[in-house]
Amino acid sequence: MIHVSGLGPGGDEFVTDETRRLIADHPRRFVRTRIHPSAHLAGDVPSFDDVYQSADTFDDAYREIADRLVTAAEEAAVGGESIVYLVPGSPLVLERTVRLLRDDSRVEVVLHPAIGFIDLVWARLTVDPIESSVTLVDGHEFAIAAAGVSGPMLVAHCHANWVLSDIKLAADETGAGTNDDVEAIVLHHLGLPDEQVIRTTWANIDRVVEADHLTSLFVPQLREPVGQALVSFHELARTLRRECPWDREQTHRSLVTYLLEETYEVVDALLALDPDDPSTDDALVEELGDLLYQIEFHAAIGEQEGRFTMADVASGIRDKLIRRHPHVFEQSHDGDVTIDELTTSWEAIKKAERAAKAQSAGGSTHSSPFAGIPSTTGSLSYAGAVLKKAERAGRPVTVASPIDLASVVDVAEHLLAVVAECRRRDIDPEVALRALVNDRRLAVERDLTGD
Repeated sequence: MIHVSGLGPGGDEFVTDETRRLIADHPRRFVRTRIHPSAHLAGDVPSFDDVYQSADTFDDAYREIADRLVTAAEEAAVGGESIVYLVPGSPLVLERTVRLLRDDSRVEVVLHPAIGFIDLVWARLTVDPIESSVTLVDGHEFAIAAAGVSGPMLVAHCHANWVLSDIKLAADETGAGTNDDVEAIVLHHLGLPDEQVIRTTWANIDRVVEADHLTSLFVPQLREPVGQALVSFHELARTLRRECPWDREQTHRSLVTYLLEETYEVVDALLALDPDDPSTDDALVEELGDLLYQIEFHAAIGEQEGRFTMADVASGIRDKLIRRHPHVFEQSHDGDVTIDELTTSWEAIKKAERAAKAQSAGGSTHSSPFAGIPSTTGSLSYAGAVLKKAERAGRPVTVASPIDLASVVDVAEHLLAVVAECRRRDIDPEVALRALVNDRRLAVERDLTGD
């Protein structure tokens, strides 16, 4: 068992009697960090400051701390004892290690309330967070967590000036400095003799104090919310769908041509990029915007019909990417992985997803190795995808002996000659190639199923 309590926001006077009793009654104690004013109350006990020095990321550090604590709790349980884990502030406020422990089925966690830095913030600002509808934000996730919020916000985890700089830049995505002169309040070392409550401007939040783990930020009101450009663009798509006669008449199917056109124009802009000429980015930015509008357009139609929203689109792809990158997001991932291992994992996850979809739809869980290849893709891309997937399935498609061509140019010349010959014989090369690839694809599927 792990008892978790907090050491308050700063001075010893903010440590609760209950926390002091836990310290007195449990010889097996751990503090997350000694870099806290009241950590000395825990005595000469182990801390996890070394983990922060060795871990590559904060997430890695939190996982390592949680694993060490679980091991310690299991060892203590052998002797019928439990351990105490003491964190800065309150264990219920921005304590990711505590969250990991609570989610771990190997150990029982008992939480003990404590005073957090938030309590001192409201007192110093004379703000009622409920009546003022204050949004609480983690500084590490400001660009995401504060999206669309103009204020008031309390931003925690502002433990370094670079964090404050990142927060500042996140609210100035257009580069216009719209929020530069709005008020911001930096809160530093609350409850300590050197406490500072600094009223400054948004442009200066990373310049007025040497930030540390006892630094936070209060934002009464931003002139332009974080992520405002995307929010405004989303609203524009909705407005055009409602009020423009042409936009109102469009359907998902009628927009297919435009979607393809914009996609090809993005490809053209990508191919025209010059690494030595930043001005070539302008065309790509424009074409990506045109393509993004097509996506917003389809989402606006889906929302109007009550079928799905842009939030569904965004959360769907977010969940899929997290699911397909276990080596990045799963707690149990084990060190570096090779590209081959990633490819194998990716294909296995996609296969499992397809099987789950088929099962939920009441169909067979057998999945074709060619599932997922778009039926409307060009025949050359279609042929390449079929050949690749057949090879991965262990059934490579046999073709005529390859012609000895020395270079990419030779290959392209030969391909052009084939198209010219098809034209001379009045054969549509697109149709002919697709038909042949379909025949080979069916042969592979019959071979795999034994039909």
